[in-house]
Amino acid sequence: MDIAVDPIVTAPPGFFAEEVTWVHHWTESLFSFKCRRDPALRFTSGQFAMIGLVVAGKPLVRAYSMVSPAWEDHLEFLSIKVQDGPLTSRLQHIQVGERVLIGRKPVGTLITDNILPGRNLWMLATGTGLAPFMSLIRDPEVYDRYDRVIVAHTVREVKELAYRDYITGELRDHELLGEMVREKLIYAPAVTREPFPVQGRITTRLESGEAERQAGVETLDPAFDRVMICGSEAMNADVKTLLEARGFVEGTNHAPGSYALEKAFVTK
Repeated sequence: MDIAVDPIVTAPPGFFAEEVTWVHHWTESLFSFKCRRDPALRFTSGQFAMIGLVVAGKPLVRAYSMVSPAWEDHLEFLSIKVQDGPLTSRLQHIQVGERVLIGRKPVGTLITDNILPGRNLWMLATGTGLAPFMSLIRDPEVYDRYDRVIVAHTVREVKELAYRDYITGELRDHELLGEMVREKLIYAPAVTREPFPVQGRITTRLESGEAERQAGVETLDPAFDRVMICGSEAMNADVKTLLEARGFVEGTNHAPGSYALEKAFVTK
């Protein structure tokens, strides 16, 4: 595939053109990057924006959740690399100093307004579905609404546990968030294709009760607990079915419920 992109000098209508300031490649198929944030851009932690590049004179964009929380002065994103993917085959080669398109109107369902307050807030993610939860676990409001916040991140290989060291290290020592994180945040990683202390798909572990045992919390109960889901279409559908069988009700922008899921997930 021709990976050439047009240099972005000015942003097309509906977008900001932001300079890339940092790029990190986690694996051969996973990377993160940061860019500047226009002061006019407003979003709620957990939302996504349309981001991308200009190819053949036209914007080529996909929905990406912000990794950075709403209060940060920069934007950060987590992306897969698909070698024949229309966008990610190009985006993976982005360099510091180049520009990316950032949509002016972030949206999304994984915000605290869409779910009720409660006892435990579960954040169930596969792969790059971790992104919105990285934003949310750095938002003080989340800790005000829940007794415990559980990030259950499931990947195929250990090296795909992006931000693992940050969550278990630097975040716990954060000047403003550290105390809340140490008191309330539970990180529950799992791997499906390699040896790891916790193995298996999140649906299997929820069905068996292993997910709750790993986190050291009570069995999921719609009367008390809340769930956010972000992963592949198959994962979203399976977890949705499992939760609704237990009496969980999906929340929306109009009526908060006991769970919320994000359908925007970059696959190409």
